[in-house]
Amino acid sequence: MFKARIKAESLKDMIDVASILVDEAKFRMTPDGIYLRSVDPAHVGMIDMRLGKKAFEEYEAEEMELGIDLEKLSDLMKLASSQDIIELNHSEKENRLIIKINNLTRRMSLIDPSGITDPKMPSLDLPAEVVIKPSELMRGIRASEAVSDHLTLSANSERFELSAEGDTDTVNLTLPKELLPSLNCPEEVKSLFSLDYFSDMVKTIKSEGIVIHLGNDFPVKMEFDIAEGEGHAMYLLAPRIESE
Repeated sequence: MFKARIKAESLKDMIDVASILVDEAKFRMTPDGIYLRSVDPAHVGMIDMRLGKKAFEEYEAEEMELGIDLEKLSDLMKLASSQDIIELNHSEKENRLIIKINNLTRRMSLIDPSGITDPKMPSLDLPAEVVIKPSELMRGIRASEAVSDHLTLSANSERFELSAEGDTDTVNLTLPKELLPSLNCPEEVKSLFSLDYFSDMVKTIKSEGIVIHLGNDFPVKMEFDIAEGEGHAMYLLAPRIESE
């Protein structure tokens, strides 16, 4: 059993954050809220997310898994304004998700969740932790897009840096410690990433700050709040290892 009512804006947050990596996802419904963990088909990016019970106007659920086509759901949400209340109801008889937006009802077929893999969360030792505004990161990303298809994130005890190097041009965004909400980096760290993946991830983030965890040639972990602070999400992005 699952039925809930939620602001369209909060539901859109969840869908947007997941759908940049996967078209289909397994949602785990629990009495406390909704959980999702997926990896993209290339196994480059991972999303781990929860939407707590308090994010909903009304919420009632038993432990269950629903396989949902995010593309279908995302298209439907385009018909809702941000303040609309969306009604969600799982029909066990039909095995469909019934979605109501005002006087519009969509009965959406579900995907067999057993066919969607359950990725394990890797154990990572990432010594650097940086809190940064998404708008600052986007400035560096937009500048980098003109020169390269990858970027480097680096940090030390004094600054955080985003840089990109092309055949002829370079871009460098340097943020000293005093311009960052927080920087904790006991050692020099540096990793290279796909610009497309990193850009897509940062674009979905609407929170005031992102907590970035970095290591040397390790995945980057980005944590942020969703649904007005009643949900939390984390992206993991695998590094590109430079050939000698």
